[in-house]
Amino acid sequence: MNEDTICLLKECNAGCKSATDSMEQVMQYVDNDKLKRLIDKYNEPHIHIGDECHELLNKYNKDEKDPSMLAKTFSWMSTEVKLMINDNTQKIAKIMMDGCNMGIQSLSEYINKYTEASKESISLAKKLVKTEQDFMDELKVFL
Repeated sequence: MNEDTICLLKECNAGCKSATDSMEQVMQYVDNDKLKRLIDKYNEPHIHIGDECHELLNKYNKDEKDPSMLAKTFSWMSTEVKLMINDNTQKIAKIMMDGCNMGIQSLSEYINKYTEASKESISLAKKLVKTEQDFMDELKVFL
């Protein structure tokens, strides 16, 4: 497993963790059953893709990457503040869409940066980008 593959898998894994953390954080504020089901629907593939990245890293005795504590804390605090001010369905959808957009941008950068990564790791990263895009598209009805 080359260094680009390891780096790409670590970034995908960290992105999945950030996404699932965010989805689980907002769930306590979600009153709309359709939005709740949608978040659950997209939490599952994030968990699955993260698990796949984790398994591949373990296979080669490489540690996974957690999102930085600073990023996690900032994300958690800013989400909590936004939801304390306004926790309606539209606001929650916007928060989720912002997260999807950040994920799409950062993963696309990593795919372009780690050009020597394995086909399998690139495929996982692209699958995650597609999941983020699909989630964002389905969230639009809540705006």
